Amino acid sequence: MPNTHIHHDVVERIEQRLAILNPDSVELTDDSAKHAGHEGAKGGGGHFELIIVSSQFEGKSRQARHRLIHAALGDMLEREIHAIAIKAYTPDEI
Repeated sequence: MPNTHIHHDVVERIEQRLAILNPDSVELTDDSAKHAGHEGAKGGGGHFELIIVSSQFEGKSRQARHRLIHAALGDMLEREIHAIAIKAYTPDEI
């Protein structure tokens, strides 16, 4: 059973790191419980789903948007985050 307190802290830290993108909205779902026992989950990294809206994505490809998010998350991708599914939109796209 995942430690929900630890994952709550990770969610807060992810949201803090994403603040650099000045998002209009961030919806972050911790799906770690669905992956309990999964080989990648054994290392302690969580599984997350992210929906983020930011004007900083204007004129950027999907890959460029993901790179911005990965850069903001930095070393969390090596430790606390095992997998993250990203949906990144501009305000005009929602």
